[in-house]
Amino acid sequence: MATPRPAVSALLAACAAALALTGCSTSPSPMAATPVGPDATWTRPGRPADMLPQPLPIVDGRAARWETVEPVVMDTRDFPVQVQFSDPWDGPIGTNKDHLPAHSRDKSLLTRDIPALPEGVTGGDPRTTGTGIGFEAIAQTPWSPPDPTLAVGPSHIVETVNQAIAWYRRDGTLEFSAPLGSPGSPGFFEGQGAGNFTFDPKCFYDHETGRFVVTVLEVYGSTEAYIDIAVSDDSDPNGVWYKYRTWAVIQIGGATYWVDYPGFGFDQQAYYVTGNLFQLAGSGPGFGGPLIRIFDKTPLLSGQPATFFDFVAGADGSMQAATMHGDSQVPYFVTRSASNALRIWTVTDPVSPSPSLGSIEVTGLASANSPSSDAPNLGGGTLDTLDGRLMNVHWRDGNLYTAHAINAADNTTRARWYHIATNGWPFGPAPTLVQQGNIDLPGVHYFFPAIASDKFGRVGMVMARSSASERASVYVSGRSPTDPLGQMSEPVQLAIGNAGANGRWGDYFDIALDPNDDRTFWVVGQYARPFGWQTWIGGFLAGCAGDENGDGVLNFFDVAEYIGKYSQGNPAADLAPPFGTLDFFDVVSYIDRYNQGCP
Repeated sequence: MATPRPAVSALLAACAAALALTGCSTSPSPMAATPVGPDATWTRPGRPADMLPQPLPIVDGRAARWETVEPVVMDTRDFPVQVQFSDPWDGPIGTNKDHLPAHSRDKSLLTRDIPALPEGVTGGDPRTTGTGIGFEAIAQTPWSPPDPTLAVGPSHIVETVNQAIAWYRRDGTLEFSAPLGSPGSPGFFEGQGAGNFTFDPKCFYDHETGRFVVTVLEVYGSTEAYIDIAVSDDSDPNGVWYKYRTWAVIQIGGATYWVDYPGFGFDQQAYYVTGNLFQLAGSGPGFGGPLIRIFDKTPLLSGQPATFFDFVAGADGSMQAATMHGDSQVPYFVTRSASNALRIWTVTDPVSPSPSLGSIEVTGLASANSPSSDAPNLGGGTLDTLDGRLMNVHWRDGNLYTAHAINAADNTTRARWYHIATNGWPFGPAPTLVQQGNIDLPGVHYFFPAIASDKFGRVGMVMARSSASERASVYVSGRSPTDPLGQMSEPVQLAIGNAGANGRWGDYFDIALDPNDDRTFWVVGQYARPFGWQTWIGGFLAGCAGDENGDGVLNFFDVAEYIGKYSQGNPAADLAPPFGTLDFFDVVSYIDRYNQGCP
């Protein structure tokens, strides 16, 4: 039932009528055809071993010293073609697996004999409201699956997929697109030496410094591997970027290792890349553990030489680094340590000459196994729902959230999420599990969940969904702090494709907070079109869409707060196209949000 609210719509309507219709029209950037030619075969290069750096040694789980690498400063406005691709690729499709060294790890998990908190369930009215802003983004490239991520700034949204990057105005207008490596004209990372196999890119917007940050991995043969990172010089991705290509052949004992499946996070001090270490050459275990690479943030912000330090953190796989919102003395990282336990990792003094690594186990989780079956979808075969690895980690003001896919009793795949209080650890009490829950409607598969929280403590999730009777689609769910512990609202569809799909569907979807209001969730996912995969970007709100002060009630004070933001020219009042201009349409959009009430 909607929360009763005063009849203030008339007041808002009067405000809207008093506004002049201002703004400007927008038109799409010119589109260029997908590049073709010899580079489109994406063959893998290699350099003679005597021209390569020495492997970076790890002893007792840590590097011997901080490493330094020089920047390459590049201005994207100098690219001769700003939009290098826009139409879907029509040609041979490659996969990362085709080009990566053979690799595997033991994914079995122990089960601790520890009582668990109750599992929450899906229930209650929907807690999410779409913003009405959504658009198709990068479409089928020469690579599958896409593995999309996004970074949301004040006026732009950056998206990465395997081998490609693009950015858009918030209304979906494409401004820039390029391959990540040397097949571009040029490629985004080509200037500092990136070859033609760049994989598993990730990106985020660092709200602390107002910068876009992108990372991508490279590996060539049994001797060459890199972690590349780029930082924009301001909050507009058009223009100058500081780019670094960092050596990532890791030596542990008698074996060398490369980095796969990165996590990507940040706090006030540093940027963090994690990844699975798999053997390149030599004698040793095939899986070397999870790498943590620390990049001191300060020099990267001004294009100075980058410094980085490495840890290898135990033996758990697929570690995720938290995106940190709020003040914390340390960053956090999370792995699954058992079928019913998580391990929280942290680095104390991360940018000091001698940072230190620590961890602690969080128990009380309901036991969960990896998905046991692929997900059917209407008009297609089955989609690979991957395994039970964690998909992302988000931290805000002492609250840590993470999510992954698990197996349900009916052999469907469900999305599981956790909320952990970090309690100031390692300087305070041990972290504790606050709640856990499942997205578990019967007969439906939910996978690739990503989770975050807004400034009011409301939680948003995005996930893939499919079943034998519906096509693969993008769904969102949410909860308010007053909801029963463990309960996430019934998912709502944001986008769905018009074709069936089959096989590897990806590694993850992504979610990010809007820096303008710190309460709009932006997500990226994918669905199928007749030509292949299609990514989609859109926004939604959790809780009451018109609740400007976060008290869970709609009244005059919310209206007054919105009018105040509008009068001050606050970007948080910019709710509708044309973005960048406060006008009649923004007020109409707020009226609509207010009239929707509170679910």
